[in-house]
Amino acid sequence: MPTNFNIRSNVKSEQTLYENLVIESLKIYGQDCYYLPRTVVNENRIFGEDVPSMFDDAYKIEMYIENIEGFDGEGDLFTKFGVEIRDEATFVVSRRRWKETVTRANNQISSNRPREGDLIYSIMSNKIFEITFVEHEQPFFQLQNVPVFKCRAQLFEYSGEDMDTGITKVDEIDKDFAYTYNLVLQNNTNLITNGMTVSQMLDSAENISITGEVSNYNSTTKTLSLIHVGATDGKFHNFNLNRIITIPDGTGFAITGITEDNKLANNEQNTDFTTNTDFLDFTESNPFGDVENN
Repeated sequence: MPTNFNIRSNVKSEQTLYENLVIESLKIYGQDCYYLPRTVVNENRIFGEDVPSMFDDAYKIEMYIENIEGFDGEGDLFTKFGVEIRDEATFVVSRRRWKETVTRANNQISSNRPREGDLIYSIMSNKIFEITFVEHEQPFFQLQNVPVFKCRAQLFEYSGEDMDTGITKVDEIDKDFAYTYNLVLQNNTNLITNGMTVSQMLDSAENISITGEVSNYNSTTKTLSLIHVGATDGKFHNFNLNRIITIPDGTGFAITGITEDNKLANNEQNTDFTTNTDFLDFTESNPFGDVENN
């Protein structure tokens, strides 16, 4: 016998009611999150990656973490590289709320769904997750429609991306972990502000210059800290002590010293351990150094 013709699953009013109930549930049991779309700056078409990615926008939307017992993944692990936190989560977001919130006319998102590689900032846990897969067919067409996206994500590992979202706690990642050039100026100034772009002409004939974003200026030590440094020709260059640096209004400053600070390396656990192995015997008679054979 065919399905009951009095109860049809493709009725628009039934689908809308179902979707409204889903949205209401997400608003009650979900949490506020920020969706951070990734802006591709210079894609490597060989490896399919974009090292200097930017995150310069954020959209607040309610999401629901599917696992109520805690984060998924392997958790906190002690490996040979140190302590690694491998938290994972599945964020559920309404399709209609997604379209209303992040597909407006004044946004930078062109995709009709969340994209792999974009970020989700959880305000409650103060953690940033990177989307690895977007499931768009669960629950599987119960009323011949799917009202939600399920974004599977893992804890984000910062690797030099430019964070300029307008969210203070997210943008502070730059100052805390970005590779930094510290330039000591010859003269003090009050014209330099955070976020300003500073440049130095390296080759006027080829019009090659190196630029960086100001993350901090210490007027006491006259030290200018720059992050996201790069050259206009796409190649690696260092700042030159014999050339001045300029700010957007054209003012130039001579530099007397240059140092580099790899802040990511400061968190690496690569301490060398010294051990005394004089009590082990690795001669031919005891090649494995067993203590009981000494």
